[in-house]
Amino acid sequence: MPELRRVSVNGVELNVALSGSGPAVLLLHGFPHTWEVWREVMAGLSGRYRVIAPDLRGLGASSPVSSGFDAGTLAEDAAGLLAALGVPSAAVVGIDAGVAPAVLLALRRPGLVRRLVVMESVLGTLPGAGDFLAGGPPWWFGFHCAASGLAETVLEGREAAYVGWFLHTGTLGEGVRPAVRDAFVRAYTGRQALSRAFCYYRALPQSAVQIEQALAATRLRVPTMAIGARPVGRALEHQLRPVTDDLSGHLIEDCGHIIPLHRPRALLALLRPFLAGGQAGAG
Repeated sequence: MPELRRVSVNGVELNVALSGSGPAVLLLHGFPHTWEVWREVMAGLSGRYRVIAPDLRGLGASSPVSSGFDAGTLAEDAAGLLAALGVPSAAVVGIDAGVAPAVLLALRRPGLVRRLVVMESVLGTLPGAGDFLAGGPPWWFGFHCAASGLAETVLEGREAAYVGWFLHTGTLGEGVRPAVRDAFVRAYTGRQALSRAFCYYRALPQSAVQIEQALAATRLRVPTMAIGARPVGRALEHQLRPVTDDLSGHLIEDCGHIIPLHRPRALLALLRPFLAGGQAGAG
C-alpha cells in the first residue's frame, strides 16, 4: 500500500501517493482519475524506483482551488513537488490531462526530467493529429467547456453514471474493480468537484499556447516515449515526431484509453526497459 502524504507546493496542497525507493518516477493522471489510476503500475515499479503519484491540483484529495488548471501552472506544481520531496530529477509519465504539463515540464526544465512517457492525449493544435480529430474533438470536450457551467448543472447528482461511462468506454467495456470505480466517483461528486475537473478542459486553449511558445524556443530533447491505444492511437506520436530529438512510439493493441487500468502489464513491459535506459522496440 502506498504512503499518502500532504505536500504544499505552488500555493496548493497536493495529496501524494509514494512507494518504493531508487530513481524517481513521477506519474501524472488525467480525467476522471485520481492517483489510484496508477496503483498497479506503482506496484510494478516500486521494487526499483521511488514512485510519486499526486492527485492533480483541485482533484481527488488535493485541496480545492479555483485557478491554475493550465499546463504551465501544473508543470510548476510538478517541479515544486519534486523539490519539496528532495528529488533532483525524475522520469515523468503522463496520461490524458497529465500529458501537457509533463511535456511542458520537459521543455522548460529538461535538467529536471530524466525521461518522458506520454500517452493517450493530443497536444493542442500541433500538426499530426488529423486522423484522430478528423471528425472534430470528442463530444465531451465541448460539453465540459460549455459556458455558464452547463455540464456541472446537468451532471450534479448523476456523477456515478457519468464517471462510470468513461471507465466502461475507456476499458473497451471491461470496466474496473468496484473499489477503483468508487474512488473515482467520490473524487468527482459535487458541483464544485465537477467544476474543477472541467476547468482543465476550459484551460486547454491556454495550455496549447504555452506548448507552442515553448516549442518555438526549443525542441523536446529528453528521451521520450509516446504510447497510444484507443481512441488516440498514434496521434500523439505523430505530433511529437517533428519536435523531439529522441522518440519511440508504441501502440498497445486491444487496449482502451485508460491504459494503466486496462492493460497494466503491457504498459509495464514498455515502461521498465525505457525507464532503465533502454528502448523497447517500436510497436
